[in-house]
This record gives sequence, C-alpha cells and structure tokens, in this order.
Amino acid sequence: MLSLALMVTLLGAVVGAGILLVVVGMSDHDDTPKRPGPSLRDRLQGSARRALLGAGAGLLVLLLTSWPVLAIAVGALVWFAPLLFGGLASEKRAMARLEGLAAWTESLRDTIAGAVGLEQAIPATAYAASPAIKPALIRLTDRLRVRTSLPTALQGFADDIDDPSADLIVATLILNARLRGPGLREVLTSLAKSARADLDMRRRIAASRSSTRRSVQIVMAITIAFVLILSIFNRDYVAPYATPIGQIVLLVVIGLFAGGFIWMRRLSEFETPERFLLTKQEAR
Repeated sequence: MLSLALMVTLLGAVVGAGILLVVVGMSDHDDTPKRPGPSLRDRLQGSARRALLGAGAGLLVLLLTSWPVLAIAVGALVWFAPLLFGGLASEKRAMARLEGLAAWTESLRDTIAGAVGLEQAIPATAYAASPAIKPALIRLTDRLRVRTSLPTALQGFADDIDDPSADLIVATLILNARLRGPGLREVLTSLAKSARADLDMRRRIAASRSSTRRSVQIVMAITIAFVLILSIFNRDYVAPYATPIGQIVLLVVIGLFAGGFIWMRRLSEFETPERFLLTKQEAR
C-alpha cells in the first residue's frame, strides 16, 4: 500500500494535470478563421466539467487500487472521451449539412426558374432551409443586406459550412455571379445530384464502419472493467503491479492499449477530401 503522503502527492498531481488540460483545452493556437463554434463560456464549462469528472474518476481509482498510473490513465480517458467516442456525432452533423446543401441547391434552382437573380433567390430560400445549414444561410443573407459583394458573401458561406461539397456548389455560384452566364439551373441540378450521391456514399461508409466503432467501445469497456475488477477483488493476482517496477510495466501496457485504441478509432473515421475554396489566410 502506498503511504498517505505519497497518495496525497499523487492526488495533487492528478488535479494539477486536470487544471493543465483545462488551460490547454481553452487555448486556441490556430489564427486562421474558423466556422463559428461554441462560445468561450461553453468551452470553459465543458472543459471544467470534464476536468472535474476526470479528477474524480482518477481519485476514485487511486483510492480503490492505490495505482497512480491507472488513476492518471482513467482521468485522461475521461478527458479525451469526446475524441474517442465523438466520431459518430460529427459524421451525423456532416451528413445533415450535406443533405441540407442538396435540398437548398434544389430549392435555389427552382427559385431561379422564376427569372429571379441570385441576390433575390438566396434570401428567399434561406429561412426554409434545413436547420443544419440555416444559420450559415442567414449569415449569408445578412452579408448581402449590408451590401457585401455576392462572391465575398458566398466565400464566407463556404467557410461557415466548411465542407468540400459546399465548396463545389459555392464555386459555381461565384462563377455565375461574376460571369452571369446561362445554364445555371442545369448546373445546380447536376450539383444537387452529385451532393446526394456523395451523401449516399457517406451513409454506406458510416454503416459499414459502425461495427468497427462499436468494437472499439466494447473492447475499451471490457478492458477497463477487467483491470478494475481484478485490482479490487483479486489483489493477490495483480499484486506485482503495486510495486514501482510494476507501475512502470503497467504504464507500458496502458500505452500499448492506448495506441491500439487510437488506431481502431482512426479506422472508424470518415476522411473527407480537402477543401479547395479557401481564403488567402486559410491557404497559408
């Protein structure tokens, strides 16, 4: 068993690591413009919540097992849980944006069919768009109302959506806004079909990778539960891990498992193509 002074020291290290993670999580090291996201207050609350949960979980594991390495590992797992288990939610948001883009492109095409220009068609279709892209469309409408040029406003819309499929649609609209050429309806029809084909492909890939994602979660849960159960109810079996050398070995084992989990997590991700419609600052 560890001495009380050592346990207090390790507890302080866990809490200090949690505070450091909060600071790192709130720090923004990228100066390029990004799509509007959660406010600083929301990020602070989320980081503080995860830090408290991580510190609490680490303290509980430390009190039950007296293994500082396992306690820190559990605390880190709680902190990085959104990165490990948040892939499905981000995929659903991306597919919802793409579906909204396809529907909005079709609505824009039908509105233009009534001999209406882009400057009038975009505001007319913004408020009936899908909730996934409606905020970005409303910002696009607001830019047009303050006399921002249509190509510049559309570039801002592409940055808000931040999706390569949106770049293709927006690039077409920018070219039409500058050249005022014919055939926009036919091009929008083709783009809507392409967006829906891309959406269908993403859905098939997401369905095929759902089993991989579920396997990652099951393996991780069973591994953690197995280690905790052994360390609590069968201490004689895991007694060598209570020594300093045993903690070092446990650190290596946890590192190997962490590498395997990260690799499995990457297998379940959907890698979208890079955007091509970037501002000068983003392209640097």
